[in-house]
Amino acid sequence: MIFTAAGTQDGREIVRRLCVAGYDVAASVVSSYGQQLLAEQRESGSGRLLINDTPLDEDGLRAFFTEHGVHVFVDATHPYAVNVSRNAMTACAAAGIPYIRFERDLTDISYENVHLVHSYEEASEVAARFGKNIFLTTGSRNLERFVKAEPLTDCTLIARVLPTAEVIALCEGLGLTPAQIIAMQGPFSRELNRSMYEKYGADVIITKNSGTIGGTDAKFQAAADLNLPVVVIDRPVLSYPHLAHSYEEIKAFVDSVSES
Repeated sequence: MIFTAAGTQDGREIVRRLCVAGYDVAASVVSSYGQQLLAEQRESGSGRLLINDTPLDEDGLRAFFTEHGVHVFVDATHPYAVNVSRNAMTACAAAGIPYIRFERDLTDISYENVHLVHSYEEASEVAARFGKNIFLTTGSRNLERFVKAEPLTDCTLIARVLPTAEVIALCEGLGLTPAQIIAMQGPFSRELNRSMYEKYGADVIITKNSGTIGGTDAKFQAAADLNLPVVVIDRPVLSYPHLAHSYEEIKAFVDSVSES
């Protein structure tokens, strides 16, 4: 069985294609919404799909590998989910299981008003210099870090997040009002981004370099239309034993490992 950490659109497509190719796949997701999206991709006449929505630490991964006969690990988690990738690499090394990382291509940052930072804390400090209305497109998982950031104490945060009950509850629990929450599923077009920036009076955008599939290009284009500064939290860099940038590379790796 192939274990695929599938917390992204890329990951779900990898799972679908591997199943169609006849492989049994254990797909791991971190939310009920991710589980729903994966379940919708089941296709008849393909490999078996097992969905796991329980968070697994290093020990949990190793136990799962043994229980389900996992013989290869495909890491297609979000580019910024570094802790998950680190745990996966450690667990795979200990269990002697081949690991490969799928990495999205980066968006070319050619917009001159981009300010590259290397942490959420630095993003808060830089964004605060540009105004009081901070438009966040970094998701909900690190939202608390911005809400509690001292440089943003006097700022108004606008958080664009997934429209799920758990995410909305998180936003409300952090004290965000309905006027500060945009609950929509992306990616968004250049035009829609621009309309949102205008509607909420954004002074600065905070985002991640999640690649074209994550809508980063359109965010930059809309910001350029309005001459808005964009603070980009740079993608973490890890040393992966094997790295792929396409499904074909993933499939070739899985084929080679499965045949050996």
